[in-house]
Amino acid sequence: MISKFFSTCFVLIAGFQFLFSGCNSTQKKESGEKPNILILIAEDISPELGCYGNEYATTPNIDKMAESGMVYDFALTTAPICAPSRSALASGLYATSLVTKHLRSEIPFPEKLKTLPELLRENGYFTSNRDKTDYNFDPEGMWEHWSSEYTPWRHRADGQPFYSFMNIGPSHEGSVNNLQNYKRFVEHLPAEMFHDPAKVPLPPYYPDSPKTRETWAHYYDMLTVLDQNVGMVLDSLAADGLMEETIVFFIADHGFGMPRYKRWLYKTGMHVPMVVHVPKKYEHLVPGFSKGGHNANMVSFIDLPATLLNLAGAEVPGYFEGKPIMGENAEPEREYAFGARDRADDMFEMSRSVTDGRYFYVRNYMPHLPYIQSGFIFSDEKETFRELRLLHNAGQTDAEQEKLWNRKPVEELYDWQSDPRELNNLANDPALEEIKNILKNELHNWMLETHDLGLLPEAEYMIRSEGSSPYEYARESGDYQVGKILEAAEMVGISGESELVEKLKDIDSGVRYWAVIGLMQLEQISQPAAKTLTGLLTDSSPSVQIAAAEALCYHSSSSGAVETLGLNVMDDRPWVALQAARSILLVGENARPLIPVIYKKLDTLYGGPDSPRKFKDFNYASFTGWALEWALQELGEDIQVN
Repeated sequence: MISKFFSTCFVLIAGFQFLFSGCNSTQKKESGEKPNILILIAEDISPELGCYGNEYATTPNIDKMAESGMVYDFALTTAPICAPSRSALASGLYATSLVTKHLRSEIPFPEKLKTLPELLRENGYFTSNRDKTDYNFDPEGMWEHWSSEYTPWRHRADGQPFYSFMNIGPSHEGSVNNLQNYKRFVEHLPAEMFHDPAKVPLPPYYPDSPKTRETWAHYYDMLTVLDQNVGMVLDSLAADGLMEETIVFFIADHGFGMPRYKRWLYKTGMHVPMVVHVPKKYEHLVPGFSKGGHNANMVSFIDLPATLLNLAGAEVPGYFEGKPIMGENAEPEREYAFGARDRADDMFEMSRSVTDGRYFYVRNYMPHLPYIQSGFIFSDEKETFRELRLLHNAGQTDAEQEKLWNRKPVEELYDWQSDPRELNNLANDPALEEIKNILKNELHNWMLETHDLGLLPEAEYMIRSEGSSPYEYARESGDYQVGKILEAAEMVGISGESELVEKLKDIDSGVRYWAVIGLMQLEQISQPAAKTLTGLLTDSSPSVQIAAAEALCYHSSSSGAVETLGLNVMDDRPWVALQAARSILLVGENARPLIPVIYKKLDTLYGGPDSPRKFKDFNYASFTGWALEWALQELGEDIQVN
């Protein structure tokens, strides 16, 4: 009765549409031997559900699903932010391989490759997607059916198996960090289902204040609303007689949409729920299945596309970078799981991670950048960031909570067994040197094997791959010297000035770029080093020009550097302009001479009078605009960033 009640509540929740087909609609015939596959994917949630042992959470429908299925305790996404994570689920490739690693970007998808839904469709499946795609490549033509419906399988042919990828909410950070959104979503939640802020299990990264408790309690309220919607979908599936024909996965794209979770390359950002309903006839396809059981194996979501193909009895393409963990000939548990963090909106970043299941190693390639950077997405527009900033400025944060505002270590190592909250960085512990080196080596080899294109700035790989795709460029051109560039990137935070200056002279622009980033880590540089950097203001690579200009602004006064930033921000290529815009923001007062240029650029980014949004798009135009508006705000101009 619980899920039926929740289904009734669901249709009253503002902001959602549900296509009523009626429980007595014509049911499709059983789909034969091939299982139907339904993915219920939530946005921005960690495995803090009842079935994972969290007694504060109210998630009866997901818990009921777990009682008749299997809970995977150790599932990890490939990125702690939505678009790169979703790209891997759709393509079977790491976002660092396909170069869909930023949030957001527009990447050409290689014509010779096929996405998961296209492959399943070729194998007889009816494929459908509900609402969101967010892959960083054009999804046109991927799906046979794309709508906001919650019963898309009713559109398939008789006897046809279906694969439905169903985005289900509400749980996105915007539903919690905006009070108006929160009130709208919980409008019809029964009073007894609201969560008491006084009892919320507050993570150690947060100061204990009434507002932080309230926000976290709101997140748990949102999990309850989400759970209601899961119950509604499962009710519909059962009403159509399909529960025993359908393998159902409940997953999330990454961890909670909160600071130190979403966008943070930690367990908090990548550890997600994975609950699987398995009909009795398909239990033999799930290794170690036990009804209501828990599976402790480490699961990386790079393996899900291969797994779904295997469950469908389809061939897994050789270019897929994951291995099936279910189905005939399922692979054993993986030894290592990898993660990546890159640009989010206008905030540039590059970090990579690897875990063996116990120890977790992170390499930060831009450690000079703090975790919470200056800019719109970390602004007071979001309630959580506003409260954290207030308490930080008031001196009401402890050493752990202050880490959010600090520069990052070059290396991080955590023991998830003894320190599941990742509070103690063991990277410099001599007793763990061997373990750290093993993980470093695995990460290094993974980046080489997958041709990690994060080693090139966005503008650089887009320029180099013009007429093709970055993925094909990295593998077929013979021009991408990934080993050489990785070697230069690994000097960042480690090597001194003389070694880095030597790399500034390298023939490969990727090497020169990382040498400049390495110099940014130094407290000061010599005049000869500054002179060499000045020579790079006219480099053949716009990305090297911009990085050199930013570094010179940090280390010396250079009118030529500021002029270089102004020239590049006016570039018509959006990836060049975005990098320059971010550097203009970061160099602060140095950018004052560019105020007229900034206004001129902004005029090219704003939408017209009939535009539904302020900027021309919710991609490069918005991100470049936010960076430039924020720079103007920091320079004392009267402008609103939104």
